[in-house]
Amino acid sequence: MNAVLIVIELFLMLYGQLVIGPPGSGKTTYCHAMSEFLRGLGRRVAVVNLDPANENLPYEPSINVSSLITVEDVMEKGKLGPNGGLIYCMEFLEENITWLLEELQNFKDCYLLFDCPGQVELYTHHESLQKIVSVMMKSGFSLSAVHLVDSHYCCDPGKFVSVLLLSLNTMLQMEMPHINVLSKADLVEKHGKLHFNLDFYTEVLDLQELVELLSDDAILGRYKKFNKALLELVENYSMVSFHLLSIQSKECMSKVLQVADKANGYVFGINEEDRNIQNLLSCAMGADFEDAKIADIREKYVSMDSKHVEGYASQGR
Repeated sequence: MNAVLIVIELFLMLYGQLVIGPPGSGKTTYCHAMSEFLRGLGRRVAVVNLDPANENLPYEPSINVSSLITVEDVMEKGKLGPNGGLIYCMEFLEENITWLLEELQNFKDCYLLFDCPGQVELYTHHESLQKIVSVMMKSGFSLSAVHLVDSHYCCDPGKFVSVLLLSLNTMLQMEMPHINVLSKADLVEKHGKLHFNLDFYTEVLDLQELVELLSDDAILGRYKKFNKALLELVENYSMVSFHLLSIQSKECMSKVLQVADKANGYVFGINEEDRNIQNLLSCAMGADFEDAKIADIREKYVSMDSKHVEGYASQGR
């Protein structure tokens, strides 16, 4: 591909986040909130809409793939359905990656947020988006994937297993620095009581407890050996963990940003005067203790008084 030969004329690395995840996980809302949060920190930000089906944007995109191609046009002219149309659009963008690289040259001094489509096939086994990211990273971009999943799936053990497999598959397929995020954490209680403490879902430990819980289900109990094998697969890779996010919480936004900046290397760069030795040491040493990642959510949204303790207690935890 000739696009690989196109190298953006920079002396400084371009940093950003590729915001991915299933439909309804809050990708567009996150991009809007994170862009405002970054501007509040004094960073220059460019939001890139890579979803050719996303028409109602709460932000003004710096680059919009819809100016190149839209799902609506593809469906009309190619007689395709929504899923087939979206895949065609991503393949078209892959073939015309020079357009995206040329557009991005106008934002050399910005931190980039890429708002991606919600079709999970694009992250689990289709190759176009992975190839697009690969070309970008060869062209001078340093990106981290921020994979959003709605936190309400934690309330259903079977759905949480699906989330674990989706997250692991996406990490393996995309082949880039990656963090998983449980979005809408402030609303988790509205979907029912959790069977375990919050750290069970964020740290993804002791998954055999989940096997026993699934065995109590009238339908899923028939597949105990299969469920056990799936969860052992997740544990053996030892790659999946989650950070909690509520866009209403500055503390949550700051923690997710810190992890994403560490993953894409922004904190180790030399582009900003405020990247001092203290920030570098803090990230290098992992200064955020694990319990601190969920402390603010637990205190604000999951009051641990007597009426909630029973619902959030797990066997042996």
